Amino acid sequence: MTRKRFYRWQLLGLFAGLGLLVACSGGGSSSYSQPAEKPAVKPEAAAAKDDYAPVDQPLPVLRSYPVPKGSGPHDVAPAADGGVWYTAQAAGKLGWLDPKTGAVSEVELGPGSAPHGVIVGPDKAAWVTDGGQNAIVRVDPVTKAVKKFPLPGRNVNLNTAAFDKQGILWFTGQGGAYGKVNPSTGEVSIFTAPRGNGPYGITVTPGGDVYYASLAGNHIARIDRETGKATVIDPPTPNQGARRIWSDSKGRLWVSEWNVGQVALYDPAASSWKEWKLPGGRPQAYAVYVDDLDYVWLSDFGANAVVRFDPRTESFESFALTKMDAAVRQILGRTGEVWAAESGADELIVLSAP
Repeated sequence: MTRKRFYRWQLLGLFAGLGLLVACSGGGSSSYSQPAEKPAVKPEAAAAKDDYAPVDQPLPVLRSYPVPKGSGPHDVAPAADGGVWYTAQAAGKLGWLDPKTGAVSEVELGPGSAPHGVIVGPDKAAWVTDGGQNAIVRVDPVTKAVKKFPLPGRNVNLNTAAFDKQGILWFTGQGGAYGKVNPSTGEVSIFTAPRGNGPYGITVTPGGDVYYASLAGNHIARIDRETGKATVIDPPTPNQGARRIWSDSKGRLWVSEWNVGQVALYDPAASSWKEWKLPGGRPQAYAVYVDDLDYVWLSDFGANAVVRFDPRTESFESFALTKMDAAVRQILGRTGEVWAAESGADELIVLSAP
């Protein structure tokens, strides 16, 4: 599969149904200049407002940083050295941005590369899910040396990854697979997803449990780290398109429901769900990320906005993106900063204190 064909395939159908632009609520913006398990639905048991400590957090300001034209930045990951990694999916490279100067450097990942996700591992290296090469790729943060962990067998359309507490990297493939890599031995294991195509986002809870979301399968699943078996957990809304998933500080799972424009919360301790519709006429919730204050961040393709949800008040605030069809597909952050990639605008953005 060529990179060009792969990238076109990734973009197919994602821009349908754009709605009205949601205005920024109080935050400024500026360009850069310097066996299936289906638990009962118990809304009253999930996300009680007093379960989260109150915080007094000012509305952040949005700043943007251009990256080389044609990059198609997909995912971002704040680097250990203060920079920000991003996957240039359309160019087959891993980029690194210096937020202080706006300077960008790039690393070639190999022939046919089409990188999707990037995270920073316990070794401070960048770890990339490269669908074009059907491999997990490690990029050394100092030497920029590239090491590949090829997947055996067919191309599974690699998506995202997360490290568990034992240092094992778990990953998803939309082609109906999930798996793990042991960085110490180089061993790669693949498992068949219980409902076929769809595994997309993945997360690890503070307690060490691994969960993934299945976009085509309309569910989330818990992976048994010993056996590799995945147990399906169905959200209350059918055909919701569970796309990405993130754990909060209490081990609760937040899910972006793409098909219905909702954010969902699953509490494993209570086996309960709760869901909220994003604001606007036709929301499409793509990315989800929970920051260190337990604010829930989402990208909304329908409103061309980034949205912050406060579980304490169950309220939303929208931050309009400055470029049309910006297409934010993933969000990640570090203390005081929320980063995202605008794949449709060849920019990275950050929301941080004024």
